[in-house]
Amino acid sequence: MAELIKLPGQKLANRSTSAAGRSQYLAFSSGGETFAIDIRSVREVIQYGGLTEVPLMPSFIRGVINLRGSVVPVIDLSLRLGRTGTEVARRTCVVILEVPAAEGMAVVGVVVDTVNEVLEIGPEDIDPAPAFGHDVRAEFISGVGKVTGRFVILLNVQHVLSVQEMAALAGGREAAES
Repeated sequence: MAELIKLPGQKLANRSTSAAGRSQYLAFSSGGETFAIDIRSVREVIQYGGLTEVPLMPSFIRGVINLRGSVVPVIDLSLRLGRTGTEVARRTCVVILEVPAAEGMAVVGVVVDTVNEVLEIGPEDIDPAPAFGHDVRAEFISGVGKVTGRFVILLNVQHVLSVQEMAALAGGREAAES
């Protein structure tokens, strides 16, 4: 069984698959719905706070945080998925992720309502992303996991948090406001 203890400087990514071939996903709530992401992308989960707003950014970019001396952009996942913004509450947190970028990996924070649990999901319990009927862009979904009688939307962090797409959106907003 995988361990979920995070030591300073240690990545969670090395513990993503159990002996039975089941993959691990970090499950969280955003906008009243349960989503999950492959735990290999997750560096850590931190309490929400210390955010600095950056002017002229798309609305889904909440700002930046200082994470042990590094500037990390923070995205409101709910807004990125085309929904209303996340209301900050006691259990609101930031999931720190590593996502592919043009030059290696980028570190990005994602604001979510709550982090729920780590799920182990076998390949037999994952269906392909639905072709219609959901209000999230199809390329944002890597599949739908079936866990104890409920469905969990598995997000494709490469598309949801595409650094190139977000940079293009930020550049487009800057040009539109000049």
